[in-house]
Amino acid sequence: MDSTIIASAAINGLLLGGIYTLVACGLTLIYGVLHIINFAHGSMLMLAMFGVYYLLTLLGIDPYLSMFIMVPAMYVLGYLLYKGLIGRLSSGKDENILLVTLGLSILIENLALMFFKGDSRTILVSYSDRMIELGPTLVPLPKLISFVVAMVLCALLGLFMQRTDTGRAIRAVAKERVGARLVGIDVDRIFAISYGIGLATLGAAASLMMPIFYVSPTVGHVFVLVAFTVVVLGGMGSFLGAIVGGLIIGLTESFGGLYLGESLGQIGISLIFILILLFRPSGLFGARQ
Repeated sequence: MDSTIIASAAINGLLLGGIYTLVACGLTLIYGVLHIINFAHGSMLMLAMFGVYYLLTLLGIDPYLSMFIMVPAMYVLGYLLYKGLIGRLSSGKDENILLVTLGLSILIENLALMFFKGDSRTILVSYSDRMIELGPTLVPLPKLISFVVAMVLCALLGLFMQRTDTGRAIRAVAKERVGARLVGIDVDRIFAISYGIGLATLGAAASLMMPIFYVSPTVGHVFVLVAFTVVVLGGMGSFLGAIVGGLIIGLTESFGGLYLGESLGQIGISLIFILILLFRPSGLFGARQ
């Protein structure tokens, strides 16, 4: 196969992987602190995407500018959801949190189907069709912007976790929640903050995705399955793993589509998921048990 085509597939795969990374970072943060898989992650992403869609169609707010609305809105939603619902119903038990988030996901998706119907929606902005020359290929400007901003946001999240008092408290709770309580950290508040930050990353991801993806009440299924694979591949709770895993999955999907056809492109993702579970369950950067 022509080297130009292969290079183009690699570039497009990396750009796609940047979006997957941002979605997975929120999921790995929630897992790292709460030690549960957040089944509501996909449905929350879907809600955020509808929020971006209506901010543009009703108020004329550009998708990228809507990030300044959606990120704090999703953070507040996540914080209040944990404080008012998930934390109360779970009674502090991890298995209960898992069931609550699963029920929440089912409820949100069915409400979305009732209010938004089952139609897919897309948006069109002035720069939708603009192309940028990147190496041997032309890539859509929105896809390039999404990749760059996603990588910057992941780096900022990493700095927040390393350099701020709240970030240190989150890492302390993730490492040893009983010890964190003994030194005066409000663990329940840190849980709520972590859940809020996890959903805030979805607000950013939705703003970056809408110029290049569609939204429907079931779109979360597509991305949450990929995000789970990224998190497992990189290592549960590892931000570096989420970044590397997202890029690998983006490349896998791109080359899978190139060699197998677009409809079969995601088979490689499922294969990676199975192989990681078989040969390295802790992931690339996860700690061995």
